[in-house]
This record gives sequence, C-alpha cells and structure tokens, in this order.
Amino acid sequence: MGSDGGLLAPVWAGTRAEAITSDAAWLRAMLEAEAALARAQARLELIPSEAAAAIDRTAATLVLDPADLARRSRQSANPVVPLVSDLRRAVPGAASSVHRGATSQDILDSAAMLVATRAIRAIVGDLSAIMRDLSELAERHRDTVMAARTLGQQAVPTTFGLKAAGWLAGLMRARARLRELRLPAQLGGAAGTLAAFAEHADARGADPGTALLLAEVFAEEIGLAAPPMPWHAERSPVTELGAALTATARALAKPATDIVLMAQTEVGEVAESSAGSSSAMPQKRNPALSVLVRSAAFQVPAYAQVLGQVGEHERAAGAWQAEWLPLREALRLTGGAAETAAELVAGLQVFPDRMRANTELTGGRLLAERLAAHLDRKALEEALSADGPLEGHAELLDPAAYLGAAPELVDRILATYREQS
Repeated sequence: MGSDGGLLAPVWAGTRAEAITSDAAWLRAMLEAEAALARAQARLELIPSEAAAAIDRTAATLVLDPADLARRSRQSANPVVPLVSDLRRAVPGAASSVHRGATSQDILDSAAMLVATRAIRAIVGDLSAIMRDLSELAERHRDTVMAARTLGQQAVPTTFGLKAAGWLAGLMRARARLRELRLPAQLGGAAGTLAAFAEHADARGADPGTALLLAEVFAEEIGLAAPPMPWHAERSPVTELGAALTATARALAKPATDIVLMAQTEVGEVAESSAGSSSAMPQKRNPALSVLVRSAAFQVPAYAQVLGQVGEHERAAGAWQAEWLPLREALRLTGGAAETAAELVAGLQVFPDRMRANTELTGGRLLAERLAAHLDRKALEEALSADGPLEGHAELLDPAAYLGAAPELVDRILATYREQS
C-alpha cells in the first residue's frame, strides 16, 4: 500500500511542509524525544551516562517502518508503545533506561511540538518572503489607481498599493502570532505527577525534587519551551497552535481570493505566473496557485476545530488521539499554502492600465460619493439616473483626485513592516 503523496491535496505536494510533517518525520521526532529524555536523565545522574549515549546513538540511526508501526499501534491506541519496544530491543545493554518513568503522551506530545516547531519555522520563512514582495508591490503601486469593490461592486477609487498593503498587514499579524507561540515539551509521567521520575531519583540517592528539574532539562535537550506543569489534560498549547494556523491560512487566502477575482477575463487587472491549464478548454489560464491557497484555507479551520477537545480526567480516551491527524493536516496545509503563496506573489503580473480603464466602466459613477458632497440630493439623483457617462462636474470625476488617505495608509503600513523586519 502506497503512502499519502498529496494526490488529493496538491497544495502541499512536493513542498517542505510535506517532508517536515511526513510519517517518517513524526517517527524521527518521537525517537528524538526518547533520546532527549535519556540525555536529560543522564545529566541529572538518573540513568548511567553510557546508557544515555547508547540510546542517543541508536535513536539517531534506527530505521523503522511507519506503516508497520501503525499496524502494531492498534493494540495500544498509540504508536509510542511499539516504538519503545523496538528501541529497547535495539539497545539491549541499556533497555532498562529507555523511556524510564515516561508515558506515551510525554513522547508523542513532545514529538508533535517538535514537528510543529519545524513546520512553523518554514511557514514563517515563507511569510517573510511574501511580505517582502508585497511591500515592494505596495510601494511600487502606492498611487496606481483602481476601483475598490464592496459586495462585488465598484465602490470608490483606491490604489493597488493600498490593496497590497492590506494583504501585507494581515500577514504581518499572522507572522507575529506564529512567532509568539512557545510550544512546550511534555513530561509528566503516568498521570502528570512526575511520581515515577521522583521514585527513580530516590532509588539512585538523588533528591526526589530532581523530577521537577528533569522536566526543565528535558525541554532544554529537545529544544522546546519548559511548561510550568504537564499539560496532558490541559490542551491550550494545541488549541493556540490551531488558532494561529487558522489565522495564517486565512491571511494567505485574502490575496489569493482577490487575485482570483482580479484575474477574471473581463477584469484582467492581474495574472498569475502559473500555466493554469484546463483539461477541456485550451484557451484558459486558470489562477491555479490562488485556487490551491484558497483550498487550504477552507480546510485548516475545520481541522483546527478538533484540536484541544476536552478529555476525561488525566488522560483523554479519544480526544487526545483525535488530535494527531488534524494537527498534521493543519500544519502541512498551512505550510503548503505559505510556500504556494510565495510563488504566487513573486510571479504576480500587474496591469495598471487595465486597472485605470476599469475605473471608467461606470461613466464616472465611481465618484458618486464625491459628488454627494457637492450636489444636493435631487441633482445627484438626476445625474446618476441619466443614461451614458456623467456630464459636467469634470473637476470632480478624476479617480486619482479622490483617493482619500490611501497613499498615506500605504506609507504607514510600510513603515510598520520595516520596523518589524
């Protein structure tokens, strides 16, 4: 049976997010968690340093079949149990030091946060690239006149620079939210009390209070934040991660959505660099990259809803297990959308002449709001109800003269972007 290669989710197929969140990557992260636990325990003299070194070396090179591990995990409802068995067999001289005092959730939660950290690093990198390109678009088109559209209809004049700055502002907020995440390691033992760690410490003549220190050292070894207490049953770290991914996917979908509409044949204000081919209509140039980004943004919130569901007592019977796949999907969909959006924005073609031409489609009625400030109601109604282009008031009908603070708003967003970059 073949692995999932993204046939039904091309937005992440072949992207860095696919590799970072693959079955092999999750398996590697679980082995890294086991190795980090052994190193942390050795640092505190809770297991022999020789045993920790053997576990560390073996975990780094051990090759396991994710599909086989998945089938065997049906007997324990999680993949850590068969993984620990395999790791112990691979280090017979240090088998008793493998996973000492830990529970499956310690390893899988820590691995999940490790995978998420790597995925977020890639997403933030793509967001930064997109934001750089958007800042250049906003600056270049600060004064490029186009029609603003509300409820799908032309409303008043604006600039393409302000539209691009709006996209940029949304992504700035999304990136800041991702950067603020402090994804924690998980170490609590059977029920979050650290009792087994304390008992092992006592048996080796160490202070039982070493168990609290162990959680901090483990977090340091694995490269995650040290939480104030185990979060086996308090799932806000996962909930916050899902919310941040949702916000990011939606921020990415905003330029993609606008580009789909602006690239319509009868609008023609922008075009993608993608071929956008059709299987039936050879004349079409579909906005394929935008479509992929939007497809991800529709899915991520649905997956995020599953994250952090309330579980029973100190270990959830189903709610925790239900998180694993939705978390992976939310990470790789958002990661795929970010990489795809970077390609989209980098290759975006902008047609200022078409933008300006579209402002003339209503024969000056795009400036109706401005006219309302100078004409009484009756005169305005008569002017707007007449057939053909508006006549008279030429001094009020230049779209470039009714941009409000649009150029200055672009400057403000760009200044904020530069401060944050």
